[in-house]
Amino acid sequence: MSRNFPNFINGYIDYTDNLEAPLLFHLWTGIATVAGALRGKCWIDMGYFKWKPNFFIVFVAPPGIVSKSTTLNVGMGLLRQVEGINFGPESATWQAVTDAFREAEEVVAQIGEKMSALTIVASELGTFLDPKNREMIDILNDLWDGRSVPWQRRTKGEGTTEIQNPWLNFAGCTTPAWIQENFPQYAIGGGFTSRTVFVYGEEKRSLIAYPKLEMDALGNQYPTDRLKLINDLRKISTLAGEFVLTNEAIEWGKIWYASHWKNSPQHLNLELYGGYVARKQTHIHKLAMVLSAAERDDMTIQPHDLSRAHDLITSLEPSFAKVFSALADNREVHYLAAIIKVVERHKRILKTELWRLMMHVMTYDQFENSIRGALVSEHVREISHPSGIMFISAHKSDQSPHTDDDTPSHSVVPFPAA
Repeated sequence: MSRNFPNFINGYIDYTDNLEAPLLFHLWTGIATVAGALRGKCWIDMGYFKWKPNFFIVFVAPPGIVSKSTTLNVGMGLLRQVEGINFGPESATWQAVTDAFREAEEVVAQIGEKMSALTIVASELGTFLDPKNREMIDILNDLWDGRSVPWQRRTKGEGTTEIQNPWLNFAGCTTPAWIQENFPQYAIGGGFTSRTVFVYGEEKRSLIAYPKLEMDALGNQYPTDRLKLINDLRKISTLAGEFVLTNEAIEWGKIWYASHWKNSPQHLNLELYGGYVARKQTHIHKLAMVLSAAERDDMTIQPHDLSRAHDLITSLEPSFAKVFSALADNREVHYLAAIIKVVERHKRILKTELWRLMMHVMTYDQFENSIRGALVSEHVREISHPSGIMFISAHKSDQSPHTDDDTPSHSVVPFPAA
């Protein structure tokens, strides 16, 4: 069975062109969809452990702005059409999740092992996840790690249940306010957040009042592309076994690994993000498997798979402040995030005007400290203006075309072709 698209993720992004959510949301929905098709029967062998292509992805955006759940369910709707894919309960107790794992148990002939693989989709993150439940968080951490040891859960009616090779792929949607209200402070440096890919968005990619009209204008292309994507997912779902890094990929990985640990990332506070930094290599290799499977069947990891995975993971890091500032009790963190957000929204703003906007929520000393933090972190730049000091967003996408700025952009471009 041949592929319809040279790259499933590229094809999926084109397929969702008439949806308003940011490109990032469609990109990571496509990634979650491919991961769900691969399940726990694929891995990269590291000797003492295996990396498997499952993700915990949380889409974060203000309510009603970017249609998080609609965006996620488009990709999951394709995955539901693939035979052999098991979905777990969106709102459930661990008893129900254990039952779902047990029902999903199967023997994978290609690898000669049992597997229990679930994809769980939570349109509202709070229906599935309780961040203050330490037992739940510890279990999720173990499932993300993809450990080969059996997972045992004690149930009220049937005693101990043992699940062979459990594998969980999870995607959920939430708002910054929910994170602020429900995540305890220790969660920032804890295992769950460092294992989770937080995808942040606050603006629509485009304004489309009536998507159906746009789809109708395409004639048969939309339903045809949907069937083609489903067929490609079916092809991807047949892959099983070890993904092998080529010699060139191993060399790329060695060079990156040495640089990663010798040169501490200046834009990430290791006290807050040390767990993420330690697991970034794992994130990259999990994603590299998905990127490889999205475009070919050879089950190899090429240097360009690792490079793309690195770029996509790294591109999320500038938004950490917006996601994780809600987890911090430190008011200064909130003030800094507020300053950055206002400057980004206005693109450029006089210091006097910025102070007038912020004077009701912080003191002038706090304002000055937040400004210094925004400048040092390079989220904001300071320029001279005839009317006084002016601040401008450091992102190219937020700047006027007349601005002479060489600051690297952290915006994500469409997924590159091979």
